[in-house]
Amino acid sequence: MNPTLSDTSPEAERVLIDLMRQTPVWRRLEIVAEMNETVKLLILSGLHQRHPDATPDELRRRMADILLGPQLATHAYGPLPTEPERVP
Repeated sequence: MNPTLSDTSPEAERVLIDLMRQTPVWRRLEIVAEMNETVKLLILSGLHQRHPDATPDELRRRMADILLGPQLATHAYGPLPTEPERVP
């Protein structure tokens, strides 16, 4: 078995893989859904830091750019709103 986790010992990785194999499919899907929600929260947090004046709708539209790519997001949701230039 090739190690896939560089910071984990091979024995610990074997235990982790065995535990995941024993986990019911419904629970694995639940874990994936939880991870997806966490990723979305992290994306929105980063976008809010970069665009503090953006509305929730604008933040969701910007998240679509990240998740879908700009071309598909524009096709699905329309163009991003333009930002006013900030004077330093």
